[in-house]
Amino acid sequence: MSDYENFGFEVDGDGIAVATWDMPGRSMNVLSQSSMKDLADIIEKVATDDAIKGLVLTSGKGAFCAGADLSMMGSNAGGGAGGGSEQDKVKAMYEGNIAFNMQLRRMETCGKPIAAAITGTALGGGLEVTLACHARFVADNPKAQLGLPESKVGLLPGGGGTQRLPRMIGAAAALPLILQGQALSPEKAQATGIVNKVVPADKLVDEAKAWIKEGLTAEPIKLGKRGPERLPAAVQPWDMPKYRIPGGGPHDKGGGQTFTIGNAMLNKTTHRNYPAQQYILSCVYEGLQVPIEAGLRIESRYMTKLMMDPRSKAMIRSLFLSMQELNKGARRPKGVDKWEVKKLGILGAGMMGAGIAYVSAKAGMDVVLLDTDQANADKGKAYSEGLLDKAISRGKSTEEKKQALLSKITATTNYDDLDGCDLVIEAVFESREIKAEVTKKAEPKIAKGGIYGSNTSTLPITGLAEAYSKPQEFIGIHFFSPVDKMQLVEIIMGDQTNDETLAKAMDYVAQIRKTPIVVNDSRGFYTSRCFGTYVGEGLAMLAEGIEPAIIENVGKMTGMPMPPLALNDEVSLDLGYKVRQQTKKDLGDKYVEGPGDKIIEDMVVTHGRLGKKVGKGFYDWPAEKGGTKRLWPDLHKVVEHTKGIEDVDTEELRNRFLFIQALEAARCFEEEVVTDVRDADVGAILGWGFAPWSGGPLSLIDMTGTDEFVKQCDALAQNYGDRFKPNALLRDMAAKGDTFYSRFNPAAKQAAAAE
Repeated sequence: MSDYENFGFEVDGDGIAVATWDMPGRSMNVLSQSSMKDLADIIEKVATDDAIKGLVLTSGKGAFCAGADLSMMGSNAGGGAGGGSEQDKVKAMYEGNIAFNMQLRRMETCGKPIAAAITGTALGGGLEVTLACHARFVADNPKAQLGLPESKVGLLPGGGGTQRLPRMIGAAAALPLILQGQALSPEKAQATGIVNKVVPADKLVDEAKAWIKEGLTAEPIKLGKRGPERLPAAVQPWDMPKYRIPGGGPHDKGGGQTFTIGNAMLNKTTHRNYPAQQYILSCVYEGLQVPIEAGLRIESRYMTKLMMDPRSKAMIRSLFLSMQELNKGARRPKGVDKWEVKKLGILGAGMMGAGIAYVSAKAGMDVVLLDTDQANADKGKAYSEGLLDKAISRGKSTEEKKQALLSKITATTNYDDLDGCDLVIEAVFESREIKAEVTKKAEPKIAKGGIYGSNTSTLPITGLAEAYSKPQEFIGIHFFSPVDKMQLVEIIMGDQTNDETLAKAMDYVAQIRKTPIVVNDSRGFYTSRCFGTYVGEGLAMLAEGIEPAIIENVGKMTGMPMPPLALNDEVSLDLGYKVRQQTKKDLGDKYVEGPGDKIIEDMVVTHGRLGKKVGKGFYDWPAEKGGTKRLWPDLHKVVEHTKGIEDVDTEELRNRFLFIQALEAARCFEEEVVTDVRDADVGAILGWGFAPWSGGPLSLIDMTGTDEFVKQCDALAQNYGDRFKPNALLRDMAAKGDTFYSRFNPAAKQAAAAE
């Protein structure tokens, strides 16, 4: 029996210890308070026990370690108030981080060779632990990933990653991996110089032991004139005499160029919205100029500063904690048995239907892809074939896997092929009449206990459900394009949709491994409704006479994935025109014309500029892939450009883009279109790319301060109209000093419901 809660520990006859990381009750090892304590105790035992000659650090699970347990950071990320003053929190955070860094430093300087036998995935802090070992051997596991992904959730590698990796492979090779959070396969990690060797899984520990045994036979070397003698295998390269940073340091000819170019590229791509990337660059630049102990202190200071930044807190909360909770079914109704889709029907083999077919067949379902014309149905199936061919060319799939997946998709025009479908998803044109027609044809074919979903992005679900005899079993299942890449699925409850249908829809989303959010019925629902305000504000600015290039550049500065006019083109201008025409028809006198309505009408009707799909919209799009798009030079014929850069306040334009979306999210919350802050923020980032640095639109309001947000919106409303007027909920929250994550805290709501 081991003396450690999270590790097995044994020493063989040669004096080589094996510490096997195997946290009880968890599918993956993580760096938690208890596992870090065990690791510290093991390091100390190895360092002080003369009978132990070396250590192999491995895992008892398929993966090595998934990184730090970020749920420990929940209260700091906005989940709770926490105790102590701000100064106390900063001090405790820094001391905890530097203690872990010094713990790993103790491991690499203990005088005994330590090898990591990496069984599978090692990410974040998990990889950082292995970087502090003297050698790394990784199992030949095609699913394994090695990397430092912290920057993706607003953090930096705080366990020495910004110091050891650049010292190991050079700043030029290390910075892209850290800044972008890239993960490498075992083979690429070996080619990059991060691991020593890729070996068969059953030989992993033996290979690590053999390396230690060989190292024990070498002659010791002296570390400096007055330094201790050490076995070369027990010394890191950066502790060796005459060590030089691969590629050069920050002030060397080659190394200096890395940071000069890197800083320029970073500012161009992030617009200084993301503090993590800026701090990572600073950690590496400053840390490589000093001994590693000082570099680790620099890293800990930046890590602490980052953890106290509201942008980092919001990103951790939304992109890790909330997303994890939603993926685990936080919004799934309780008391409904788990359900599985074995046969899926899809009505409409266009881009959306074809994408849904691919991800569903990939998840193991039998898929019937139906269209009015066999050629269209076949084209929809060919979409999957194209994706699979691309995966094969990149070494990520095989011909056998391709044929197996394609065999699960039946392309057809015959509704009888839908017999026995557990779920049918309609993905036809945004026409209420067409949707009603296909719904009525498909309903008799659905298996008992099956449900029906519509992929509509704008039409209210309750109205569409009128074509179905059991509206309680009718639900919106809204995908985003391209389906194979977009992680979000927006599930829309109609007025009569019941909890059992919701649970079944969520189980289907879990099967295809996507993230669900749950919203209530409304025109445009949540994502389309809020997204429309962003592109609409770009059109409003254009109508005001602002130069198109200014609008587009400010749009990029907000952190949105695309500028608004280009995004209009991507979605297609004629679709926007048709949606407006349908909305006018439905609302009649209640329809309020937007500032950009006439621009879209002129572009579509007068000039025939329908967007990217025809090569001309607000931009002239290149005919060949890889070409450069350019703003349409004759756009001034549609709307005159009267305001240049000297006539506008770019910060105000930036706020207009962000605040109009956040306002609409707040209105959706007040109207109970969206009822959970996690759905609102995660859905915004994954669904339409709302500036990830903010943590989502409700987090942005909290970060700004509700009172300040209301004041700024009132000022914008005076200048630009009622669309910026704060709603009653925001005014009430401002008056009471509330935030969304204090007033509508999910954990508090769940606790109250359980009482």
